[in-house]
Amino acid sequence: MFPLKIYNSATKRKEIFKPIVPGKVNMYVCGITVYDFCHIGHARTMTSFDVIVRYLRYLNYEVKYVRNITDIDDKIIKRANERGEDYQVLTDRFIQAMHEDFDRLNLLHPDEEPKATAFIDRIIQMIQTLLNKGYAYVGENGDVYYDVDKFKPYGQLAHRKLKDLQAGARVEVSEHKKNPLDFVLWKLAKPEEPKWPSPWGAGRPGWHIECSAMSTHCLANHIDIHGGGMDLLFPHHENEIAQSEAATNERFVNYWVHVAYLQIDHQKMSKSLGNFFTIREVLDKYDPEVVRYFLLSAHYRSPLSYSEDNLEKAKQGLTRLYKALVQNNRGDMPMPSSSPLAPYQQHFMAAMDDDFNTPKALAVLFDLAREINKNQDPKLIQTLRTLGAVLGILQRDPQEFLNAQEIKTLSPDQIKEIEAFIEQRNQARREKNWAKADKIRNQLKQMGVELEDKEEKTEWRYQG
Repeated sequence: MFPLKIYNSATKRKEIFKPIVPGKVNMYVCGITVYDFCHIGHARTMTSFDVIVRYLRYLNYEVKYVRNITDIDDKIIKRANERGEDYQVLTDRFIQAMHEDFDRLNLLHPDEEPKATAFIDRIIQMIQTLLNKGYAYVGENGDVYYDVDKFKPYGQLAHRKLKDLQAGARVEVSEHKKNPLDFVLWKLAKPEEPKWPSPWGAGRPGWHIECSAMSTHCLANHIDIHGGGMDLLFPHHENEIAQSEAATNERFVNYWVHVAYLQIDHQKMSKSLGNFFTIREVLDKYDPEVVRYFLLSAHYRSPLSYSEDNLEKAKQGLTRLYKALVQNNRGDMPMPSSSPLAPYQQHFMAAMDDDFNTPKALAVLFDLAREINKNQDPKLIQTLRTLGAVLGILQRDPQEFLNAQEIKTLSPDQIKEIEAFIEQRNQARREKNWAKADKIRNQLKQMGVELEDKEEKTEWRYQG
């Protein structure tokens, strides 16, 4: 078959994937800073990595997937103080909300989900190692900083030289730094802030050091894949490389994978810009599987525009696929044909082997659906379900999905009226009053409702 190729941000090209240990993959993804509900941009990033994990496992790799949680930082402390609550109460609430949202989007649970506050000892050990090796220093204010001038390859991920990395970067300017690009490893606590004891005074870790400590502990010093949103490439991931490689004397990551922004009105969607929708706001209006399909409709490295029009297109596309699957539930299916299965599987894998190209993979599913509509071969239907599972879609009962989409176009009163008619018809059928039952069926048909009688119940679909 085709070799899997992954676009590596570190080299700016697609590379054939070769795991460090044959048959095994270690993957670390930067997770959520839990001070608010997750927005739909987070959903895009996490859904992209969810599909990467699913496909690697489809290829029979043994994948260890680690996704961290940042549960202590400036934003969390600020939000907890604004609300007058303990920071742990705040983070616990939003961690629970995050899990609820991710479950609704059918995201696989990571194999490990470390929290920064559970790794304070490991973080302190790594900082001490960096100090001992001369890569860090204690500033006049008592904070501990990483000295980027000491790490010669600094800027390798951003493909820029140290002297060219200027004020446009997300850096914290401080008179206590030797270099404006130096970043904090340990912050001394201000009054009324959460703090932990350390050799440099009570405080808390900087943002970047936590991922180096967690990834090297949960996986290894040298890992296969590290990923996150495009906004993390610099400085967060650049700083992770500097910390980790200086501390361990090993290469940190083989393949860096970054997901492009979700846009609204041609701008990156983010909490800082205030132009975001939370996942739960979107799921109040659209089926979670429709949202997932929408998030996979563009390649993960291409910008994706959030709009109701694009979500409606996603709903229509997913509905077409489920309409092909609904044939599987009928008792009048023809005998299996000799439809070729291999080409569909090969084309799907060719798309996914090309840097996880989900739009091309979805196109293969539509080719399959067209073949199923001409020839309801159970083997083709099962292939559509199997390949859909790699993308995390098409695993529900087709008729239930179709009903759910159609019901959303009706008011609650209209739904009650339809269900009342169906109950009257069922009662007429129980009384063997076939004329009345047929009359009600015709009434419902005029209302745009199609019935399908099954052994235990009558299912209905609204045709509009």
